[in-house]
Amino acid sequence: MVVEVGYAQAWDPESRTAWRPLSAWEARERDAAGLPYVVVYRTAGREAPLEVRLVSWRDHHVGVWAYDDQGRRTHDLDLRLLDDPARLFHRHSVTWDYPDPETAEFDPECPRVILDLFPDGRGRRIEQPRGYYTSAGLTEEQRWTTRPAFGEWPLFSAEVHGFTASPVFEAAGVPEGEGGEAPAGCWRAPRPARPGPIGELFRPGVRVTDGYHPEQTVVEPRRIGTVRVPSGLLAVSGLHNDEEEPEITVPVPPGEYVLDEARVGYGYHCEWRNARVETTAPTAVRLLVGETPAASWEMALGADDDLRIFIQDQIAGFSTDGATGCFADAGSFGSLLSLFERGLIDGEPDLDGYEDLADGSMFMHRTWDAATGGELMAFATTGDGTYPVWLGRSEAGELVSVVVLVDGTPELLPEPDGVGAGA
Repeated sequence: MVVEVGYAQAWDPESRTAWRPLSAWEARERDAAGLPYVVVYRTAGREAPLEVRLVSWRDHHVGVWAYDDQGRRTHDLDLRLLDDPARLFHRHSVTWDYPDPETAEFDPECPRVILDLFPDGRGRRIEQPRGYYTSAGLTEEQRWTTRPAFGEWPLFSAEVHGFTASPVFEAAGVPEGEGGEAPAGCWRAPRPARPGPIGELFRPGVRVTDGYHPEQTVVEPRRIGTVRVPSGLLAVSGLHNDEEEPEITVPVPPGEYVLDEARVGYGYHCEWRNARVETTAPTAVRLLVGETPAASWEMALGADDDLRIFIQDQIAGFSTDGATGCFADAGSFGSLLSLFERGLIDGEPDLDGYEDLADGSMFMHRTWDAATGGELMAFATTGDGTYPVWLGRSEAGELVSVVVLVDGTPELLPEPDGVGAGA
């Protein structure tokens, strides 16, 4: 079987066409420089490609997409280049099993198998739409593949397409879309989750939606109190009974920091009252490190987080199974957590070092360590799961705020006609 091989700078998955074709020499130059490029494998007489390889060494990523005769993606393989330059790790894959030629690509009811693997040996296999989870059950050898040299890559989907012999590769051009700028939907290497409009949630008058309520308006942030961090290391963590160390730590100058709470106001029809009700709800909690507004946001990482293996929109953060997180002094985290458990869980009466705030805010409990002066302020989230911690930095790169969104990421609404964004 003869397989035609062509190169391009980018790939548009919607039209299944390339953008800015490259010669093999140009692709080799981009490969050596770590720049993104794609490799398209085709056979004569078949409209859809057999396979597209998507390379971006600067992002430690190689993707492989296989297509069926109908042009539907059937396999999505995510390989990562980690510490060993001679091999690639099988980080993630999705395999779709379309029941018939009429089933649409990525139909949510289409059976599919998802593999999530991690270099430490962990892994899980998910069958959708059943929602059936098991361990991955792969050997160490199955989790890795040799990294071929440029021009020596195999056709990963040869078996999928029923090839019984090794294909013969021939250089060829690639189908090209319209000229001009690359389409917005062109492939790019996977990116971790993005922060969204965090700063706007603390700016009164900004209009947002949470997807359930069509319009909400940011109101004045609520100043809650302060938390002392004498150790110079801030902890942002869940409050688990077996927690020995905080999940996220952030260096800050030793001191006392203001805490406040972002809120939105909105109206809705209350069936019980048969009337329209106006109310407010919290969206985020913030620790202010400085007075300068944040110019950029980045996700805080835990000690074991490695951005090289993050898949698209993956988050890092603290986890909770009790819908509760905290800001605390990391230097006295163990004793502060013990006081929290004794006060809230054990209900120890007249406990010195524990206070139930009960002031109607998301901040519910406070503990303090008399020996160190460190404090803990516990706040409620809207559910269990993992919550990212966002670090706001000034134009100069200095840390100015630490924020946790307690109810997902709202979407900004456009300003009414005639109203400026800063109004």
